[in-house]
Amino acid sequence: MRGWPWAMPADMAPLTDWPATACAGLVGLFTDIDDTLTTDGAITPDALDALGALKAAGLRVVPITGRPVGWSAPFAATWPVDAIVAENGAVALLNTAKNLDQNGLQRLSGKREQLSKIYQQDAAARADNFHAMQQVLARIEAEVPDARRATDSPGRETDIAIDHSEFSHLPQEAIDHAVRIMRAAGMTATVSSIHINGWFGAHNKWEGARWIVQQRFGRALEGEIDRWVYVGDSTNDQIMFQHFTHSVGVANIARFVPQLAHLPRYVTPSERGAGFAELARHLLAARAG
Repeated sequence: MRGWPWAMPADMAPLTDWPATACAGLVGLFTDIDDTLTTDGAITPDALDALGALKAAGLRVVPITGRPVGWSAPFAATWPVDAIVAENGAVALLNTAKNLDQNGLQRLSGKREQLSKIYQQDAAARADNFHAMQQVLARIEAEVPDARRATDSPGRETDIAIDHSEFSHLPQEAIDHAVRIMRAAGMTATVSSIHINGWFGAHNKWEGARWIVQQRFGRALEGEIDRWVYVGDSTNDQIMFQHFTHSVGVANIARFVPQLAHLPRYVTPSERGAGFAELARHLLAARAG
């Protein structure tokens, strides 16, 4: 398969092996953003069209990301999605506007008044945690050679992020060192395809998914988990691969397979946004048939 430098693990299968009967029964899709929807830092036209096609087919579509809420706001305002859950499940952006163009994209005239922001933590907890996290961030930058906070850090409210592969490139030992510092401070720490994220609290992508399904749709995700699919590409997605009956990795997940305790069930032929578009076509063809 394209994107695979070694044999596919035995407990993963090509996307084409995903039965049409399972695809046809889906009600929604969760997806990572970086290196799943995006390619070289931007969403590609085929991936954006795929989001619109999924929504047009009646599916709930929710990106869930380690990116900050500030970074996510313009995409929540314009992409054809029901919500974006940011900062690894801590905060969500809901777009209640109905003024869509023919491609399902929101017409805003540069404004974001239609976005609502909701949190899992109250304001006092967020303030206390933010202060403590800045101390941990400063310690990492002082102690880990070449470690630098992510360039999107000004948009973060409930976590911190160290850049390891977006604009900086850290060796694995430096990544591991930063993770140890976060965890020693009592933080949860995960590694995405580009960042090391750390936060205080019990939330994560799985808890964020359960939370937003209840908040946005008034339903219990765990009661209908076999009717949703998750799409991702890295180690911070493995909690989702663990919980979802249907899970898909885009082909660039090959980079992280040796580090994953929980693998996606299926993998696309292509990497990043092209792989997401392949998934959408496969799913929609099954529903149409």
